[in-house]
Amino acid sequence: MHRTQAPQARPEIEEEKTSTATGKHDDSPHHTRGASRSATHRTGAGDPGSLAVRELLVISAGSGAAANASSGFGPGLKEVFGPAVEGTGPELIQLLTPEGERVEHPEFAFDEDDETIKSFYRDLVMTRRIDTEATALQRQGELGIWASLLGQEAAQIGSGRAMREQDFAFPTYREHGVAWCRGIDPLHLLGLFRGVDQGGWDPLADKFNLYTIVIGAQTLHATGYAMGLQRDGLIGTGDPDRDTAVIGYFGDGATSQGDVNEAFIWASVFNAPVVFFCQNNQWAISEPIERQSKIPLYQRALGFGFPGLRVDGNDVLAVYAVTKAALQRAREGSGPTFVEAYTYRMGAHTTSDDPTRYRVIDELEHWKLKDPIERVKAYLSRGGVADDAYYAEIEAEGDEMAARLRKGCLELPDPSPLDIFDQVYEEQTPELVAQREQFASYLASFEGGQS
Repeated sequence: MHRTQAPQARPEIEEEKTSTATGKHDDSPHHTRGASRSATHRTGAGDPGSLAVRELLVISAGSGAAANASSGFGPGLKEVFGPAVEGTGPELIQLLTPEGERVEHPEFAFDEDDETIKSFYRDLVMTRRIDTEATALQRQGELGIWASLLGQEAAQIGSGRAMREQDFAFPTYREHGVAWCRGIDPLHLLGLFRGVDQGGWDPLADKFNLYTIVIGAQTLHATGYAMGLQRDGLIGTGDPDRDTAVIGYFGDGATSQGDVNEAFIWASVFNAPVVFFCQNNQWAISEPIERQSKIPLYQRALGFGFPGLRVDGNDVLAVYAVTKAALQRAREGSGPTFVEAYTYRMGAHTTSDDPTRYRVIDELEHWKLKDPIERVKAYLSRGGVADDAYYAEIEAEGDEMAARLRKGCLELPDPSPLDIFDQVYEEQTPELVAQREQFASYLASFEGGQS
């Protein structure tokens, strides 16, 4: 049955309204501050993880003193959960505020120049242009479906740009920005969603695996590949051109899948050189994050024995810095890292989804203020690094690319139905040859035939 009642506001949105009305200030990633932000990096009581951790402390320890004490069993809860125990919420690593102001972090720094930030801006804009053009093509019946990345550009460009040439990425079906960073022609993405090929790029040459539709399965692939790197002696050599890391992408919903948790176990036990990059976009299709986990997702890594970090997923500088450090840690042989990129899915889950049925407009408007592209543009403009002429140049480049993609998509040849038999085995078996001949005969029975 279809739901008929209007969607209700999510708890954290209501909490923000209450905090504002009572004059309390909220530093959580759900809350957008006014003219400026301080250089502190934390989330407030509005974060759903804070309450969950406090409840856990009460149930497990009965008092704050007991919770903070270490025991023979293992570290105290305060040591495990960190700042959340003190009610300030889990740390959110941020280097560029929504208003475009640079802030410092004690552990992570963006050490690239402003020209690099300008190149980030170009990547962000071009990635969004790919996304909007593909969405339009699907609406016009030229693609079977499309999975939008709208709002998640910084998480993908920041992490994609942090990779070295030899590093290997295992995507879901939404990592169009990472594909862009790996040099994949966006037309190959359109061919996949148009149904005329199975990806179009060479995973080994581009160090970018084919899109994986099965939720979470790619984390196992990433872990297995990383373990292979260990066996091949491609980590911990100290040679920057040789040491290699793997990054596996998944969303918040995938953290509930068995495959993902199995990947965590294997990666931890075998110290695999893999970065688990979770784009927490707040929604597993129509399931909100507060119904998926009682603690912040990055803290789950602690239960598997490796570190976890939460980064502002709309801050391309912070994502780059954190992912760069995690990848280097993997290359050196220090094992896996969980990176939770705290972001928001501005569009639908896919073009077959209608998010207005399950989320409220206030939430969307709230996150628009944290747009990853506008954030970088504000920084570049404030510092005089870029001007209107530069922005116009990038926009024109995006329009030119979109026109090329549209033309190329419409000209993609349809495959022969018999091509499916070429994708089963490298060497065809007698049974497969017989099936192909039978199917070819069936197709030929129609007027005109097909081949």
